[in-house]
This record gives sequence, C-alpha cells and structure tokens, in this order.
Amino acid sequence: MADSAGIQQGSPAIGAAGLVPAAPGAGGTEGSGAARGSARIAVKKAQLRSSPRPKKLEKLGVYSSCKAEGACKCNGWKSQNPPPTPPQTEQQSNAVNLQEPCRSCSHTLGDHVTHLENVSEEEMNRLLGIVLDVEYLYTCIHKEEDADTKQVYFSLFKLLRKSILQMGKPMLEAQESPPFEKPSIEQGVNNFVQYKFSHLPSKERQTIMELAKMFLNQINYWQLETPSQRRQRVPNDDAAGYKVNYTRWLCYCNVPQFCDSLPRYETTQIFGRTLLRSVFTVMRKQLLEQARQEKDKLPPEKRTLILTHFPKFLSMLEEEVYSHNSPIWSQDFLAGAAGGQIPIHTVISAASVARPLYYSTSPVSVDPSTCGSVSPARKAASVLEPNPAGEKRKPSEPLSHEENKRPRVVGDIPMDLINEVMATITDPAAIPETSLLSAHSARDEAARLEERRGVIEFHVIGNSLNQKPNKRILMWLVGLQNVFSHQLPRMPKEYITRLVFDPKHKTLSLIKDGRVIGGICFRMFPSQGFTEIVFCAVTSNEQVKGYGTHLMNHLKEYHIKHEILNFLTYADEYAIGYFKKQGFSKDIKVPKSKYVGYIKDYEGATLMGCELNPSIPYTEFSVIIKKQKEIIKKLIERKQAQIRKVYPGLSCFKDGVRQIPIESIPGIRETGWKPVGKGKELKDPDQLYSTLKTILQHVKSHQNAWPFMEPVKKTEAPGYYQVIRFPMDLKTMSERLKSRYYTTRKLFMADMQRIFTNCREYNPPESEYYKCANLLEKFFYTKIKEAGLIEK
Repeated sequence: MADSAGIQQGSPAIGAAGLVPAAPGAGGTEGSGAARGSARIAVKKAQLRSSPRPKKLEKLGVYSSCKAEGACKCNGWKSQNPPPTPPQTEQQSNAVNLQEPCRSCSHTLGDHVTHLENVSEEEMNRLLGIVLDVEYLYTCIHKEEDADTKQVYFSLFKLLRKSILQMGKPMLEAQESPPFEKPSIEQGVNNFVQYKFSHLPSKERQTIMELAKMFLNQINYWQLETPSQRRQRVPNDDAAGYKVNYTRWLCYCNVPQFCDSLPRYETTQIFGRTLLRSVFTVMRKQLLEQARQEKDKLPPEKRTLILTHFPKFLSMLEEEVYSHNSPIWSQDFLAGAAGGQIPIHTVISAASVARPLYYSTSPVSVDPSTCGSVSPARKAASVLEPNPAGEKRKPSEPLSHEENKRPRVVGDIPMDLINEVMATITDPAAIPETSLLSAHSARDEAARLEERRGVIEFHVIGNSLNQKPNKRILMWLVGLQNVFSHQLPRMPKEYITRLVFDPKHKTLSLIKDGRVIGGICFRMFPSQGFTEIVFCAVTSNEQVKGYGTHLMNHLKEYHIKHEILNFLTYADEYAIGYFKKQGFSKDIKVPKSKYVGYIKDYEGATLMGCELNPSIPYTEFSVIIKKQKEIIKKLIERKQAQIRKVYPGLSCFKDGVRQIPIESIPGIRETGWKPVGKGKELKDPDQLYSTLKTILQHVKSHQNAWPFMEPVKKTEAPGYYQVIRFPMDLKTMSERLKSRYYTTRKLFMADMQRIFTNCREYNPPESEYYKCANLLEKFFYTKIKEAGLIEK
C-alpha cells in the first residue's frame, strides 16, 4: 500500500448492524453488532466456498481480466443482465454458462477464467474470501463520510483487488511493520503492575491484575476518533503523528476483524505509549462515566471493584503514561532494580471478545480470568519476564489464516445441513465451560478449564549463560528439580539437576499459585528433526486432574510452532501407559541414523516415539471431538425422526419361510440401507475347492500371516478364550478346506473374517498383531476380488 506508512487514525465502529461501518465517533468500544457483522461475513464466505465450482468461477470472473486473444483490456466479466441490486451468492440459483458473453468486451466468461482451470479448491476458496472482503470494503467506501477513513478503505480495496487479479497474497506495503513501538501497551501495563504492586499480598495483587486485564480489553476494542475529529478537540496536538497511527490501526487491527484476508493484530501488542497517550484521557473519562451510568446493572460483587478500585488504578496508570521519566516504558525494565522487590511474574492479556466493563469473575481475587489466560487471537505471548529463556505458552493460539483454509473432505452430508445443525447446538466459536464435568469428559478438560480461569499457567523456561539471571525463573527451575527428584526416585538427583539447569535443555513448567507442580524437560534437535523428552512428572498430590495430558498437549503445540514434529523418549515400565495415551508407540518414525548418538540411552526402559500432526490444535482437540460428536448425534436424531414410521412385524416365518431377501423387509430401504455388491458363487464343488485352496495358500504365504498360523496357546495369551468365544486360525481353516467343509464362498470368507475380528478385539490398536490383521485382511480381499468371488 503506497501510503500505508501513514496508516491513519480515528475510525468508525465497523459493522455496527451488519456489513457497513457505523458513523465515525469520538472513540468508544465496539458493541455486539460488530461481532454479528463479522459472523455474517464468515457465514457468507462459508456459503460461497461450498458452492459448485462453476458458481465460484462466475464469482471470480467478475474480478478477473480477460485472457482472450487480441490483448483485450477488460478487467472483469460483466453479466449481460445484471440484477438491480448487488448480487448475493447464496441467492443465485441459475445455472452458470461459461459461454455467456461479457457486457463490456463481448468475450465469454470462460475467457476471463482460463487461468483458474487448474487452480486447486483451496486456492479458489482463498480468492473467494478476498472477493467478499473487496465487496465489503466497496460498501464501506460509499458509506463512509470521513475523508481520511475513506482513503484507507480505498487503499485496502485496491490492494485486495490487485491480489485477486495477480492471485497473490495481500501484503501491506508499509515502511514499518508491526510492532510499531516498544515496549507495547500490553508490556507497559504489565511493567506498571510489577513496578507499583509487586509488594502486595497475593489476593490484592491479583485484584490489580484483573483491573489491568479489563483495561487492556477495552483498548483492544476501542474505536479511535478520526484525525479530523481529533484536530477539532485537540488543535495543538501532533496531527501528523496521530494520523499515521490511526491509519496503522485501521489497516492492522480494525478492518482485519472483518476482512480476514488481511493479517490482524491486537492494538495493545503493536502500539506503545504514543498511541496510549493520545487516547488515555478520553478513554478514562468515558469508562468511568460508563461505570457510573451502569452501576445499578453491575453484579453486587463487582461494584467495589469497578466503582472504587478501577478509578484509583486508572489515576495511578495515568501518571506513568504521561510522565517523561517513568521506568515502565524502558525496554530493559526490571521491577527488582526499581523497587528492590523480587519480580512477580504476572501475565495479563486482553480478552478476545469485547465485553462490558465488568466482565471478569471475582471482586477481589483474580480467580478465573487474570493470571494466565491469553487471548485466543493473540499473535505473540504477553510475558513480563525480560529473560527470553522464559516463554509463556499460549492456551489456544489459532491456526494461521492459510492453515484455516485447508481443503475440506467432501462427504455425503450437505454443508447447509451441517451449518443448520451447528446452529441448533451452540455457537461453534464458543467453548462450553461446565462447572460439573461429566463422566465422559476428556482427561484434560478440568485442566483446560483451570487454565482458562487462570488457576494454572504453562511456561517454557530454561537456564541461560548469556542473560542476566532471573530470580523467578531460577526459583521455578529449582522447583522443577524437586518435583522430578521426588517423582523419579530411581533417577540420581545430581543427574536431574544437571539436565534441568543445562542451557541446552528447556522445561515446559506447570505453575499453580506461583509454585511449580509439574513439568516436561526436553532437548530439541532441530537439525535431526526430533525432540528428546527427558523427564516428565506432576507432583503426586496434583495428579489425576488431567494436568499430565494438558502438559503434553501444550508441548505438542509448542513444537508445531517450532516446526519439530517428532518426539522420542525412553519410558520406564510405569510411564509406558501414560505415553501410550498421549499418542506414543514403539513404532519409531524417525530413522535410526537420525537419533543414534544424540539421545541418552537408559537400561530397562523402552524407546517410544510420537509423530505430531501440524493441523491438529492439540490443547483444544478433545473439545473439537466433543463438538463433532454432538453434531453426529443431532444428525442421527434428525434421520431417526424421518424414519419413525413403524411397520408391522414379519409373519412369513410362521408360515414356514426360512429365508427372505433383506430388501423385501418393509422400511429397510428408508433407513439408507443399500444392497452389498454380489459376487460369483461357484457351483462346481471342485472348482470352488481349487479356488479357495489357492487363496488360502496365498494368505498363509503372506509376510503378515505369522500370528494366525495356528490356534492361540493359553500359556501365551492368558484369558484369551474368556474374551474370544469363537476362535479361528489358518491351520483350522486348512483342515476344514480339506474336509470339504466350505460348500460356499460365504462360509470361507466368514471364517477368515473371524480371524481378523478376533485379533482386533483382543489386542490394542498399537500392537503388532493388530497391524498384521489389518494388512492381511486387505491382502485377503484383494485375492478374493481377483478370483471373482466378490465384485471389485
């Protein structure tokens, strides 16, 4: 963007009632109407992306230059019979004709979209998302009255329009990229809390942290006044500087809330004291006025917090914002150096959704929403510790814009039905928080809720020889050493100490009430493509709460972020069960040459590995699965409602009928049943015997047939015959074949299938036997099809 170095300030609350910005105001918080507008755009994008490919081509053709011979200069296909109002994708039901001529250049729609013939669905959907953003910005331009704001909208409109034409990614061409000032507003407020309140008792300090989080939340959803409005209110202010920040705010924070083709940042993370000074006075006045007006609506437990403590907090912060020598704005700020206090590690972050001023959960102690919950829209961790060795883990950082556009597996359930069912359950963006966990809750659900409420925190920390020692991190490392030593008594304490404090090792630490209660010590080998997990433990009185699972899920997301997708660890006999539950197995995916000589060998331990899937958000995976189960349940209920007709029972068997075709049962086809493909039944017994003998020989010769050659021995598999009531093996099948037992192919196939079914019922999925059964079953059905006994 040519003029985006001066990205302007002072804009409207976008989408107050739909897709159009509200009129510019003198600042304020964005209401729920904006959220509805954003949701409406998302719904339109989902509908457009689920359209047939011809519809997508028609939509993109409007924004694609003509490719016909003769150097046609038409920059977009135009319909011969345009509707009186702008077209809406979901309402267009007419068939698309690629031969329809353009109203402007007379060339066909196909001539405008020839460059899209071999484009993948994923790329098509990305471009369609930009198209809807362009249309939204076009509406904004015509509705906007402020000249500065309109100029930014128009620049973004041209940028996105160009991205469609060139099939590229929108890149803001600014002289500076975020962050624009350090320390950021968020860091400054964190420093302020440490600087002024680190000496307070825990409960009082957490009250301050809750107020700070409230304040940051308001800034992230504050609507800046336009430069022209500001000139009228503060004539002598730095108008040019404010206009630069206003433009940046529009492009990087405000518009991307609705145009998700553009990268979005939090205001408190990319702006610093300069922007805060320009909005603080007006913002403070409006927040306190809002609190006074809504005091009767405040919950009783919030009134003291909002009406008494919040004004004092803002007054103290105001002094530091406008002071020329406040230490909180120094990049090398250390609370201990200023006040002689040991730094108190506090993590404050703004919430991801604009809420009323009194949104938090406790009047005095920051119970759920202060100490460690980080905004889901967070792009960078909010960590007070200046030491880079301490890295805050983000609870549920979303996948990037590109990652969210992975190709969807198309099934036989229409997307509009899925969307309708989801709407009947709950808002899919909302994560249910129940106070009472059901018996079927995921192992990590309690831990996840505790993290969201700020009861527990996760930090990646390590010792450093290059940085100034950080007392808090050193205390946590000592705590980790104690936890590991206590929980791993067979491991020498000196050895644990050496690895925990080794600068090459890091530890994902679990913090509760300011103390360490668990962690995973690991060493990364980026050049080899794996990480070695050395120690993993949770203190005994905090176990069975899902902390171990949640710890491992955080570690997985941390490694996906750092592009390392394999774990290796030596697990003793007591830990094998835990690692199996976390997705580890003895089937090592990393080539032996990659890890031999790198990892530490332990006698009496089992080497286990885990391969990560970068598309899985591990910390929220169980919630996603739970939501999918709810959707499937609703779909089943809907299907059952359609087939509730009750048919009379079959009476033909009373008359001596022994067998009837399945399809003749009344109502069976309405359930969705379809007849299975039939194969050729060999009438000649000798021909059948010969065919089955050949197939059985092939199966017995297969490399994965060894577990099934003979009956299972009781001594080798205790309790096998209590679990498996109808055992079968290849030796028994050979004997039956010789005795001419198999008079039909179905009998033969049933016995063979029983071998595979029994194996999977008795053995766990990660076992070698289970894998052999799957591979041999696939081979068997290949041979059956080759013999013509079943249809291919």
